[in-house]
Amino acid sequence: MEDINKNKDNTPAGEVLPDKSGPSENKKTYLQDFFSWLQKKSRNKDFQKILKPAFRILTIVIAVIAVVAVFLYLVPALNEMAPVKEIKANSYPDLKKSREYRNETAAVSRDIQRLERKYNVNTSGQSYIVINTTDNRFCLYRNKKLIREGFCSSGSYTLLKTDNDRKWIFKTPKGKYWVRGKTTNPVWKRPDWSFVEEGLPIPPADDQSRYEYGVLGDYALSIGDGYLIHGTIYKRFLGMPVTHGCVRLNDDDLKVIFNTLSVGSKVYIF
Repeated sequence: MEDINKNKDNTPAGEVLPDKSGPSENKKTYLQDFFSWLQKKSRNKDFQKILKPAFRILTIVIAVIAVVAVFLYLVPALNEMAPVKEIKANSYPDLKKSREYRNETAAVSRDIQRLERKYNVNTSGQSYIVINTTDNRFCLYRNKKLIREGFCSSGSYTLLKTDNDRKWIFKTPKGKYWVRGKTTNPVWKRPDWSFVEEGLPIPPADDQSRYEYGVLGDYALSIGDGYLIHGTIYKRFLGMPVTHGCVRLNDDDLKVIFNTLSVGSKVYIF
């Protein structure tokens, strides 16, 4: 007797057959639907007005990316792959016999000797410090050996002007200087610009309001013209050009520099 609860394919009635179409068939269906939709839209004039400018912009973007990629990657790669031909003076014996060649090599040798003498004079066994105002870093040398380096702060190059045409440019001087004096627990005597900067009236030269304690750190080294190498209470600004011309240092660095340099030690600022 035939089971009435089964379909023709022997599947019980009410049971849903699994979809035998695989992922690839589903993808094909989606792609067909997408292309059909795109084909219909392409006949739409409004859609064409949007599609054409978008296609032009996309083409331009791809072209720009391609050009940039060529200059950034392809050209340097080709330059590295190109063979480099090394030219040696020994390959040209006639060149060494030339008077111009001998004169040039002799001049170069004299320049090298002159620079070596100048270097030895400026970097004697005495300790000295080099201050880089571009990177706001310092290097301390002793016996021509680097013994300490770190961050500092130099002039901000800010221009301050008054109504009566007085003006100051807060820059650190550059060149070759010497330590002219050393002070412990220095006291800052505020110049006129300090009061102008705060919008305060300028007091007499010896007024007590000009003297401030504890703002220059524990040590100060004078290099002349009122410029100092000293400490700071604004340590978070070290490494940046924020001063009024002096060179600011961290406490530990300042102590080492103060104990290493003597009066007369060279200070190179560039």
